[in-house]
Amino acid sequence: MGSMSPMHWIIVAVIVLLLFGGRGKLSSIMGDAAKGVKAFKDGLKEEDVVADNKSKGALPRTEAEEKDLSKS
Repeated sequence: MGSMSPMHWIIVAVIVLLLFGGRGKLSSIMGDAAKGVKAFKDGLKEEDVVADNKSKGALPRTEAEEKDLSKS
């Protein structure tokens, strides 16, 4: 009862392969979910940068505006 039999390991391996391996639909869903989590984290980082700029009173500038400011 304390150890897992070979049949238990086979079932675990099949479940892992279904979720993460091969070219099945579930593996693509898991990959899409990972991309979504990464995009969400990147979005949170960008909001922090924008919030920092707004708290400092700085406005985001384009490259053309920066060049005009550096010339004057």
